[in-house]
Amino acid sequence: MSEFTYAASGVDIDAGERAVTLMRAAVERTNRPEVVGGLGGFAGLFALDTARYRAPLLASSTDGVGTKIALARQLDRHDTVGIDLVAMVVDDLVACGAEPLFLQDYVACGKVVPERIAAIVTGIAAGCTLAGAALVGGETAEHGDLMDADEYDLAATAVGVVEADGVLGPERVTEGDVVVAMASSGFHSNGYSLVRRVVSAAGLDLLATPAGLDRPLGEELLEPTRIYALDCLALVAGHGVENVHAFAHITGGGLAGNTARIVPDGLEAVLDRGTWALPAAVALMERHGVPREESERAFNCGVGMVAAVSPSIADAVVAQLSAAGVPAWVAGTVGQRTGATAARLEGTYR
Repeated sequence: MSEFTYAASGVDIDAGERAVTLMRAAVERTNRPEVVGGLGGFAGLFALDTARYRAPLLASSTDGVGTKIALARQLDRHDTVGIDLVAMVVDDLVACGAEPLFLQDYVACGKVVPERIAAIVTGIAAGCTLAGAALVGGETAEHGDLMDADEYDLAATAVGVVEADGVLGPERVTEGDVVVAMASSGFHSNGYSLVRRVVSAAGLDLLATPAGLDRPLGEELLEPTRIYALDCLALVAGHGVENVHAFAHITGGGLAGNTARIVPDGLEAVLDRGTWALPAAVALMERHGVPREESERAFNCGVGMVAAVSPSIADAVVAQLSAAGVPAWVAGTVGQRTGATAARLEGTYR
């Protein structure tokens, strides 16, 4: 008679415990003073210092990485997708002005390979450090009956805090506001179903360097998402909500689609393509059949975050971001709506 064990059924508890041991140091480096306890508890504890706030609102965001993970698996590189995961949730939080406080992750996999799980979570911890958030816990679930041994998926939830009278959004945006664009670091974590289809249909070699790129295509496509949270919060701290009115995180739906989310009724944001160059990797997708209209909906086309600010501080905002290592420029303005959409692109890329 065969022996019935959890490991024989596809769940290796010992491997899971080894993964925790390998990731422990990276996770602990993300701790903030408010974190209570450490790894191993049934819940993450965070002591919110309510004395710091007049009327605090908690903000939360949940997201994943999507099919960029398929490329990570194909290239057997797993140390960057964790940064993507953090970026997707914390940069949504900061869009309303919230400071990211802590994050919890969920890793589902077909088989726990401790070194691979540790690489993933070490990337998550690196992203949390970049965002100033604590990684207070998570879950690694082994689902051999649902996923192949090398398959995995990621999700996370982050929680932040913002003063009730400091919430950013379209309610603050006014006619005459300037739209400052912040450069993306690549495709970030959107449009990869389309990217992978192009790569497959065109027979592109992920290990080769296509014309126009300065590194192998696989490295370009796995470049982790830029995390803007602390730089955006520094803008608010330096110029106040009376001048920094809204942020739009450019994710699925593209630049115009996401910018439209911070524009109030009756107004429109007009963005000038001539203020920046279309990234070479996007141009590569277009050379292999992606129409311009589709690339501007599926990809960020070089802009990962935008800020709507008072015109009097636009130059200072650009200078502050650039000094912090975030390339930024004035990309457009907000004015009376002349068409059916709240945001549109005009002109041609440099």
